[in-house]
Amino acid sequence: MTQSQMTPAPTQQMQECIEACMSCHSMCEETMSSCMQKGGGQQQMQIMRALLDCTEMTRMCADMMMRRSPMSAEMCMLCAKVCDMCAEACMSMPDDQQMMRCAEACRRCAQTCRAMAGAGM
Repeated sequence: MTQSQMTPAPTQQMQECIEACMSCHSMCEETMSSCMQKGGGQQQMQIMRALLDCTEMTRMCADMMMRRSPMSAEMCMLCAKVCDMCAEACMSMPDDQQMMRCAEACRRCAQTCRAMAGAGM
């Protein structure tokens, strides 16, 4: 039995969600690096916690979809919530272009994850 016979190819919707998760993961990592270079106070620390949560969740969500975990739908729903929280945190610094790009990546990921969760995989 070949690998393709054991595991069906990902649907277009799943592939888009995996890509959105990985793109969001990368953007949050870049944004965290930018935050660390700037330093900052309590607000910056709250944003960094949100970014860290989002990087971990998006990576795990993509991994679970790729291996067809039976928990993927639930993970996608949780990932959408974490991405929404991260987008809100980034939006608290509207003058920072990196934060705005990150918020956009988080919103796109949340949207695709909600769609995947609704699809029932």
